[in-house]
Formats: sequence, structure tokens, C-alpha cells
Amino acid sequence: MFRFIETIRVEDSQIFLTDLHQERMDRVFSHYGKENPYLLKEYFLQQNHDEHGLYKWRIVYDLNGSIHCQMIPYAVEIHNNFELINGNHLEYSFKYESREEINKLKASADAEAVIFYQNGMITDTSYSNLIFRKDNEWYTPETFLLNGVMRQHLLKSGKIKTLEIGLKNIKEFSHFQMINAMIPFNTQEYPIALIQNLFSIKTLEI
Repeated sequence: MFRFIETIRVEDSQIFLTDLHQERMDRVFSHYGKENPYLLKEYFLQQNHDEHGLYKWRIVYDLNGSIHCQMIPYAVEIHNNFELINGNHLEYSFKYESREEINKLKASADAEAVIFYQNGMITDTSYSNLIFRKDNEWYTPETFLLNGVMRQHLLKSGKIKTLEIGLKNIKEFSHFQMINAMIPFNTQEYPIALIQNLFSIKTLEI
């Protein structure tokens, strides 16, 4: 039986984007013909978390009523370089606990972080969605492995737009950001030149 995760930002004892996390968790159960027994807002109160600072509330659950929680102090990791990696075979439409294939590709890279592409189109990093800057506007690729909650939130709030971004046009953007439930908009901006194989990627893969 698959196990799934939710990773939720908790800062100064407040949870963020709860409704979007709840919707995603509900969709998992609904996809398998079941009803989600957990209401995250109520379940959070049961954790009795009253610490200040930034925490990652990591929830691991399955479809049979098993659930395990950890409240982990969190700091955003800053990367010095990135590598474009072919992820054509990856499938991560739900937030599965098992990330074996993603981790294998990450381990094979010669950079601290990886950016996956599928059929020549940019998707995500190994743990975040992406947004790219062009002419002072921010765009997220139309293609993705997982439609993350922060991506959904930023699209709904109008801070970012979708755009077709692939190996053919990624060089047109000046900077990019990693975004996920733990990394909000404008946390860390990277110049596109930090993608170390940006200009050496084989044209046969485009």
C-alpha cells in the first residue's frame, strides 16, 4: 500500500495554506474511492505545538488510517549550482512518500540541485516547483511533476503566471526561484547562469 506525505509550513505556531493541503489530501483519498478521515486544522490542534520559529509539519499517512507526524525545525537550503536532468520516466502526480526514482536522478547529478525536464519541457526540482523571471514578470512552467500548494496559491493570487518553458527558451529568463509549501515567493532568487549545463545540453534532447 502506498504511503503519502503532506509537508506544511508552521511559523510561530501558525499553519499556512491549510485549505490547499486539505484539498490535496482529500483528492488522494477520493482517487482511491475513500473519504479522508482527517481535518488538518483540527488535527494540528491535537499536536499541542506552541513553539516560536519556523517548523516543517511532516505528515505521513496511508489509506487505512495510519498517520504519523513530525514537527521539524526548518531552514531553507541555499544551492550554489543546478543541473538540468532528463526525467522523462518520472511520475509523481500524488505526493508519495517513496521518492526512489527522484532521489536516484538527484544522486547522479554533478550539482547540488537538479532541475528536471520531460520531453524537452521544464518541470520541477527534486523537491520544489519553479518560477522564472523575464521582464520583471514571474512565470511557472505549464508542465510539472506535482502541482504544489505554493504554486497554486501564487497563481490564484496573481503573483505568477503560467508559460510554456522548455530547453529551447529557458535561456531567455534571467533568474529563477524554487517554491514549495516551505519556500514562499521571494525567499531566494538564483541567476539562470547557476544552471551549469544550461549551454551544453544536447540539442537532441530538445
